[in-house]
Amino acid sequence: MGVYDRYLAARLRRHGADPPSHVAVIITERDLLEQGAYGTLEAFFEWAFEYDAERVTVYVSVLDPEAAPTLRRELDQVSAPEPLAVRGPDDTQRADAPIQVSIGLGGKHEFAGVVEKIAEDVQSGELSAEEVDESEVEEHLVFPANPDLVLKTGAERLSDFMIWQSVYSELYFTDVNWRDFRKREYLRALLDYKNRQRRFGR
Repeated sequence: MGVYDRYLAARLRRHGADPPSHVAVIITERDLLEQGAYGTLEAFFEWAFEYDAERVTVYVSVLDPEAAPTLRRELDQVSAPEPLAVRGPDDTQRADAPIQVSIGLGGKHEFAGVVEKIAEDVQSGELSAEEVDESEVEEHLVFPANPDLVLKTGAERLSDFMIWQSVYSELYFTDVNWRDFRKREYLRALLDYKNRQRRFGR
């Protein structure tokens, strides 16, 4: 760790605010084609848990759906410090692991699937319309946990990412591309998060 990284780490230790317990990062399939991209991902997992995250979510934005199976095979083999659950664009099984990876499962598609399932339950009589609330929606989400901090590398725009879960998340954009993302960028994001006053929509 360089001098500047040690300085950032010291500032984090002295800061009184709580760190994010759930950190999410948005990357693209193109990012994963860069040399060293999976090594950066493995390092990112290490950094997150080193600085007290309890859950990490990675959303891989996919332009070509045919790339999803290959990406899934690669991501299933990533070395991680905690159990990892990978879900693809057609998965409906709930992801409940300390590290969750979404490959091309867009937020709109996920939410539409939830609405369809709830409508079927109402139609079959298993659920009344009056019983449909936020908790019922969250019960059917593939990725049920809400990120505290969402990181986006490379550009100041979001992909179709967890539109329900991230509504109150703190967003952090960096111009640094994923291939160049290093620990210092992550520490900067944590400091920025700690300096904010979360309002949760209030």
